[in-house]
Amino acid sequence: MIDKASNDAFDGRWRRTLLPVTASVRDAIRNLDESGMQIVLAVGPDGRLIGTLTDGDIRRGLLRGLTLDDAIETLVFRDPVVAPVQLTRETALQLMQANRIHQLPVVDECRRVIGLHSLDELMLPNRRANIMLIMAGGQGTRLRPHTATCPKPMLPVGGKPMMERIIDRAREDGFHRFVIAIHYLGHMIEEYFGDGSSRHINIEYIREEVPLGTAGAVGLLRPRPQEPFIVCNGDVLADIRYGELLDFHVHHGAVATMAVRLHEWQHPFGVVRTKGVDIVGFEEKPTIRNHVNAGIYALAPAALDSVTPGVRCDMPGLFAMMQERGARTIVYPMHEPWLDVGRPDDYQLAMDPGNGPAS
Repeated sequence: MIDKASNDAFDGRWRRTLLPVTASVRDAIRNLDESGMQIVLAVGPDGRLIGTLTDGDIRRGLLRGLTLDDAIETLVFRDPVVAPVQLTRETALQLMQANRIHQLPVVDECRRVIGLHSLDELMLPNRRANIMLIMAGGQGTRLRPHTATCPKPMLPVGGKPMMERIIDRAREDGFHRFVIAIHYLGHMIEEYFGDGSSRHINIEYIREEVPLGTAGAVGLLRPRPQEPFIVCNGDVLADIRYGELLDFHVHHGAVATMAVRLHEWQHPFGVVRTKGVDIVGFEEKPTIRNHVNAGIYALAPAALDSVTPGVRCDMPGLFAMMQERGARTIVYPMHEPWLDVGRPDDYQLAMDPGNGPAS
């Protein structure tokens, strides 16, 4: 049987689509607009499904001469495809694709509505219980004047705040539980995202009284996570698959995993290799290669044992403390497009649609 608690069909949002079969066309239009689920489930007094109604059904009815005050009873499609409660997610998806429908009501043995499958959500990866913590408390002083009245993660890139792009990409990997650490102009972030319900996700907030650094803010997580979790800077745009990072972290049994990017820098001069005063070799404008911190991490709950609550700590410092304790810390080599938007030049690069990540 389907695990109702973890399945989108039973998360409660389907209740917004319910409407008495005696309701007016005006009521149906309002219902479609407010639910955002592209369907009305017309029910009788006992909750039994009478039929379904879509925007297209309403338009056809208005063309036939119905008014906004007429009842939807004559518009309702009374023989919709429905699913029993025991239908698996995979079978529901196959049924919807075979019938070319985008919504599939779930009914009990008495035909009472108890859920609703959405094709868009079934096409997404399985939802992950893991938390994603986004660091959004910095003042972004290097990006002034852009950040004088706007927190850095909320700066728009392609018409959308950077942090919204991070959240959208994480949602594609099944993440739906987010915690945002805020400080500077944090109220703007809260006002924009709220509790996440309008995006069908859950968002909670950590409010730093004073800046604690990335790892210090992790120490404020309450309750303590029971599963590995992702930590991401709110000004990092990347095409990374957060789910793959988390799976890599778990597979290697690490306490902490740091996503890293290969950074190449070509020396502008020929380099002379010496030993004392003797020349031992030459290298013409060598390329220096190093792995750099990408600002994205996966942590096991045990990583919190190395964090002192209320004490400022950055991620490299936390990794160093865990290493001293003998905990396994590893890197996740990234090859995907990545951009740390920390300086005006970086922001300009992010604004250019021909450059940077597509997230």
